[in-house]
Amino acid sequence: MAPISANREEFDEIPTVVGIFSAFGLVFTVSLFAWICCQRKSSKSNNTPPYKFVHVLKGVDIYPENLNSKKKFGADDKSEAKSKSVMPKNSLHLDLEKRDLNGNFPKTTPKIQSSPDLENLTPKHFAEREKDSISPESLKSSTSLSSEEKQDKLGTLFFSLEYNFEKKAFVVNIKEARGLPAMDEQSMTSDPYIKMTILPEKKHKVKTRVLRKTLDPAFDETFTFYGIPYSQVQDLILHFMILSFDRFSRDDIIGEVLIPLEGIELSDGRMLMNREIIKRNVRKSSGRGELLISLCYQSTTNTLTVVVLKARHLPKADISGLSDPYVKVNLYHAKKRISKKKTHVKKCTPNAVFNELFVFDIPCEGLEDISIEFLVLDSDRGSRNEIIGRLTLGASAEGTSGEHWKEICEYPRRQIAKWHMLCDG
Repeated sequence: MAPISANREEFDEIPTVVGIFSAFGLVFTVSLFAWICCQRKSSKSNNTPPYKFVHVLKGVDIYPENLNSKKKFGADDKSEAKSKSVMPKNSLHLDLEKRDLNGNFPKTTPKIQSSPDLENLTPKHFAEREKDSISPESLKSSTSLSSEEKQDKLGTLFFSLEYNFEKKAFVVNIKEARGLPAMDEQSMTSDPYIKMTILPEKKHKVKTRVLRKTLDPAFDETFTFYGIPYSQVQDLILHFMILSFDRFSRDDIIGEVLIPLEGIELSDGRMLMNREIIKRNVRKSSGRGELLISLCYQSTTNTLTVVVLKARHLPKADISGLSDPYVKVNLYHAKKRISKKKTHVKKCTPNAVFNELFVFDIPCEGLEDISIEFLVLDSDRGSRNEIIGRLTLGASAEGTSGEHWKEICEYPRRQIAKWHMLCDG
């Protein structure tokens, strides 16, 4: 019996030993995992740059090592304004690179001429130099000339035209643009791209890729338009729109180039051309046109019926003189939009006939807090649609808009139509 009891004691000690070893192993594993996590966290915090807010600003990189050649923050606005007005145009990028880590310009000591040079100078030379350096008229003239040059010179566009008689195709190659103005004040550069439209029908619309941070973009992109007979090429007009991409708002328009193809012979082969980029010709008429609207308020069902009937005398939205209008209708309750509708697009007409009906459910009794907005837009497949005109009807509206709203409130279940003048968008 003695050996059997000894064996039992040994078997009872084994689970205890295993439990102790497993507990030590678990503690070691947890401590090792915690140590690894701390090491990763510390290394990650060291690698992460402190400029976390910079990534939302255009033209500035996130990482601090790339900020040496960029515009930095913290400089005094007044010193920047003075430096911009006095510094020449070509030295702007060099001066930005000379800023210190705080964004301020280092103080530079003026160079003193050697003694023989000073001996050779007469008092007349000193007087002339003082006049040239101090006279405010010279500063004003130089700044005015530089500002005029900035406004007038928008760069040059280089392209080539060709007609492929075998494929009956018209070929346009957009090569490059030189000397574009800087549209981004922070990085003092642009992100240019080009939209091209063949007028007057506007059926063919193309655009190049966006080239980042350059004032001399080299696109070298070829666009081939099939199905255009050579006899009709003389009737076409090429419209180039040069723009700068903006991530946070509407793209900036740099300028445009208009090329009538009348008198240009493409039978001899490819023709290289270049044109100066001019400021966009925005044709603003005295009026934005008129819109015929019919309204009916149903007090029993608490609904508002809106019929967009016609538009007339719409201004020319682009250089071709032809608009593709449509109407967006927005319903507001206490200045909050609660519903929206839109009509179909009417192609190439300043006098559009829509005849489209929309029914809106009113969330409250009466029309005191209700207003309705009409936006007439020009449909453009290649870019954002431009607003031609705007009309707002409601209790706070004035003129014919207020009278129209008052009539539908006084005479419910009656369809009342009126012409309204559009205002600027």
